[in-house]
Amino acid sequence: MVGGVKREHVIGLLAAGWIAAGAALMTGCTAVPVTGRSQMNFIPVGQEMQLGLSEFDKMKKSVPISKDPKLNALVQKVGQRIAAVAKSDMPDAQWEFVVFESKEANAFCLPGGKVGIYTGILPITKDEAGLATVMGHEVAHAVARHGGERMSQAMGLQAIGIGVTAATKESKYRDLINSGYGMGSQLAVALPHSRMQESEADEIGLQYMARAGYQPAAAVDFWQRFGEYNRAQGGDTAWFLRTHPTDQQRVENLRRLLPKAQAVYRPQP
Repeated sequence: MVGGVKREHVIGLLAAGWIAAGAALMTGCTAVPVTGRSQMNFIPVGQEMQLGLSEFDKMKKSVPISKDPKLNALVQKVGQRIAAVAKSDMPDAQWEFVVFESKEANAFCLPGGKVGIYTGILPITKDEAGLATVMGHEVAHAVARHGGERMSQAMGLQAIGIGVTAATKESKYRDLINSGYGMGSQLAVALPHSRMQESEADEIGLQYMARAGYQPAAAVDFWQRFGEYNRAQGGDTAWFLRTHPTDQQRVENLRRLLPKAQAVYRPQP
């Protein structure tokens, strides 16, 4: 016995966990459009889209919607151009683009194609190409089904956590082990995965904005401006605790990806 836990019991639980994880991978492995990355996602598309629609309806009831006709027209124009080039990767999307009145410099996209733009980010986007950078990034999240992938990952980590709790219930180190698992799963799995998804959305979004006729180099300019904004706000979270890559990392990655995006860039009249 090790710490009050039978070795064979622990091995059995771990084996069962790996078998279950393997089964999930076999049934839920899909390829992300544009990048081709294999992802584990066993949330049904219909269920994922319904969750996005429900949450977006709640947002529209709880957060003021901009009535500025120029802002709304601009967001609709850019959004529809980005959605048009993403259509082949997500033909069943129900695209909707809404401008919310908020000082927060942010934007989001819920599963199924529900995109929200906060007015607080518009001074940083500065122009149409800057807005296309943000909207391309958000549309990419929906196309890559990052929401369903995060839910799948959370379910997997929770299942393993239940196994760890059961395996250590008689150990005097139970609380320490469970706390270690919780912190370790965040630092070693959840947060790195979130940063990876953000980088992937940058890559896909860069392709989409270029195909939609927006100069992809504008993405680098936007993230440099956003970095200046973050520094002015005092953003100094340690990189390993961040859900997003650092602004400098994003700029460097985008510069590396620019030649590929320039190859598909076709300016629109």
